[in-house]
Amino acid sequence: MPIGTNVTGKMVTALKKLGFNKVFDTNTGADLTIMEEGNEFIERLSENKNLPMITSCSPGWVKYIEMNYTENLKHLSSCKSPHEMYGAILKTYYAEKNNINPNSICVVSVMPCVAKKYEANREELSNQGMKDVDIVITTRELARMIKQGNIEFVELEDSSFDEPMGEATGAGAIFGTTGGVMEAALRTVSEKLTGNSLEKIEFETVRGEEGIKRATVTIGEKEIKAVVAHGLANAQKIMEEIKSGKADYQFVEIMACPGGCVMGGGQPIKSSKTRMTVDVRKKRADALYTIDEKSVIRKSHENGVIKKLYDEFLEKPGSHKAHELLHTHYIAKEKYNI
Repeated sequence: MPIGTNVTGKMVTALKKLGFNKVFDTNTGADLTIMEEGNEFIERLSENKNLPMITSCSPGWVKYIEMNYTENLKHLSSCKSPHEMYGAILKTYYAEKNNINPNSICVVSVMPCVAKKYEANREELSNQGMKDVDIVITTRELARMIKQGNIEFVELEDSSFDEPMGEATGAGAIFGTTGGVMEAALRTVSEKLTGNSLEKIEFETVRGEEGIKRATVTIGEKEIKAVVAHGLANAQKIMEEIKSGKADYQFVEIMACPGGCVMGGGQPIKSSKTRMTVDVRKKRADALYTIDEKSVIRKSHENGVIKKLYDEFLEKPGSHKAHELLHTHYIAKEKYNI
């Protein structure tokens, strides 16, 4: 199928055929992450504390800073990544609502990222002795499973994600490309700080394929200086600025993989011939932006499922329960000797 084709509905159908009882959308977890991360950023901004705040969604990046810039771990957002947050919610809120023993739930995350396997096994990402996510398989591994199951993927009908946890916004969809987390966060942070609905919700200044993108966003009476970096070589440049005290920005997005999650190490590998004729990264990123543009709801804080989750269970972003389930801490790690 052409690179960049949206096959979400077919993926749901295929997973059901492979034997999964329920299939949920990780983008809903991304919306939840924005609620917590946006609240955390606003708190740090108002207190002028531990700025700049750096995103923590990319486990390869998190491990890199734990090994190389331990003195700057305080700058990392304490938020778990979307699929880890989702796993925690499935084994608490969802289990309670549906009278399911959480110990009988096996959460499998399908990820474009190999480092998510390591992330799922971190002791910090668990609750009451249960891992938030039990198993991680890559998109490439899922493709193999579909082939081994003799499933004719192209011929599959589209299916919808299972309710009540299947609703996601356009903001959640763009998480997978460089600049997407920053843009999704700015949509929510802007409205929370000003109390006004945004007339234009695209933040084009944080989009694009440049290794480092800097932007100044005016929100009410505040000017937010932001920077987006992808690829660890570019991340290192930003961290050296922070380490030297030269950094003058408040919000930083870093993804370990060049291009973001769409080019993760677990994604289908394209031939050199394809890579010479097609900009795979752009095609995949464009597909996410198209999903965003076509979404009825494009701001995480307007997601009805997320609103209900806070009303019935979490109370509010940054609450004690939210911190207990959705936030984590980081540990200085020794570098590998190669």
